[in-house]
Amino acid sequence: MLSTFQFQCHFVLIFLAASKGETRYLEVRDASEDEPFLLLSEDLKRELSAGQIYRRSLRCIDMLSIEGQFTFTANQPQLHCATFFIGEPEELITIDYDFVNIDCQGGDFLKVFDGWILKGEKFPSSLDHALPTSQRYADFCESGTIQRSIRSSQNVAMIFFRIHQPGNGFTITVKKNTNLFPCNVISQTPSGRFTMVIPHQNRNCSFSIIYPVVIKISDLIVGHLNGLFLKKPTAGCAGVGDFVELLGGAGLDPSKMFPLADLCHSFHGSAQMKIGCDNTVLRMVSSGKHINRVTFEYHQLDMQETENRKENSIEEFCFPSM
Repeated sequence: MLSTFQFQCHFVLIFLAASKGETRYLEVRDASEDEPFLLLSEDLKRELSAGQIYRRSLRCIDMLSIEGQFTFTANQPQLHCATFFIGEPEELITIDYDFVNIDCQGGDFLKVFDGWILKGEKFPSSLDHALPTSQRYADFCESGTIQRSIRSSQNVAMIFFRIHQPGNGFTITVKKNTNLFPCNVISQTPSGRFTMVIPHQNRNCSFSIIYPVVIKISDLIVGHLNGLFLKKPTAGCAGVGDFVELLGGAGLDPSKMFPLADLCHSFHGSAQMKIGCDNTVLRMVSSGKHINRVTFEYHQLDMQETENRKENSIEEFCFPSM
């Protein structure tokens, strides 16, 4: 049975509800099982030619993984609404306001958040994002026509909105842009392969997989300097500026997850780990002094794999939560 967190975040069937929005900085706190929303299928994506624009109406609680033009029109007061956007790992999301008819003075709002928030937890975490949380919100009622286009810093973004008057609403256009060096990513699928590169940048990058998984790191280069690798520490990665850590937990925010393993020396080979947590994160910490790279693949963990250890596997974690 899926956990509460997986019901909230599952790629195929995600249950979401927006917050009550009593404060300026909003959060999605609770999940609802009444309104499941399927992501757009690959068949639809293939059917849309390059010259077509996909259009549809937005629901109060919705999720989008495709470019297009989307309109929300309130047929009754809608006080707790949110739309979640997700792209491929190498994509950034741009949200353009085409038309907005809301009553800011009457308590309506329309806000974009750079990332996702679920039950008070953020992705990317505050430790992995260049901006403080307050600056990750773009409030239409504060900026008006000044900021008509907002681009995300990673492959996920979301909007919160509240509309009191039936007939009011807005239209947005969602576009995808290529990100040459993807940093923070939420995976759309329970399996895949990815290479994360941080080229001389002092930043932290997290790759989040919202499934129990088997993850295998096949190539790791950290702390490379003048053709030599930094000496492997005798115990852990404490004090090392460049390393990779694996995290597991039941929430969205990597900074609140449990550290399972860390790697601070380069290798070419295979290191595999079974992680039965609701959410698995591979996080790279980079000092900016080196070009760091990690290649890994992952697939959803099944019950048979929990019983069969492999010789190159690190200890399993989080299996009681499955």
